[in-house]
Amino acid sequence: MPTDKLLHGKEQRVFGDAGYLGIQKRDEYKHRENVSWFIAKRPGTRKKLDADKLKAEKIKASVRAKVEHPFRYIKQVFGCNKVRYRGLAKNNNRLHLLAVFSNLLIGEKYMLA
Repeated sequence: MPTDKLLHGKEQRVFGDAGYLGIQKRDEYKHRENVSWFIAKRPGTRKKLDADKLKAEKIKASVRAKVEHPFRYIKQVFGCNKVRYRGLAKNNNRLHLLAVFSNLLIGEKYMLA
């Protein structure tokens, strides 16, 4: 399961998209009582929510957006939709380089302020 690779066991809060819905009910994660799970609702159920719960969903989305923005730079700004090389080492090196460049572009906004 890919979730095992994402979580190291010392988390206090976990944010995820609707694909992780019900993760706190799985046997592997039931013993984690000190974790707060913030999993987004599916789009169909979001339409039925009242104003307070919809505001909570927007807060979850804003936290997740902070993580997703660097990937937008890597994929759209630098055009890294597909791998360029055959070897894993060169592709891994290129991904790390593009991650550094995206962090520099994102950090540039804060440096100019």
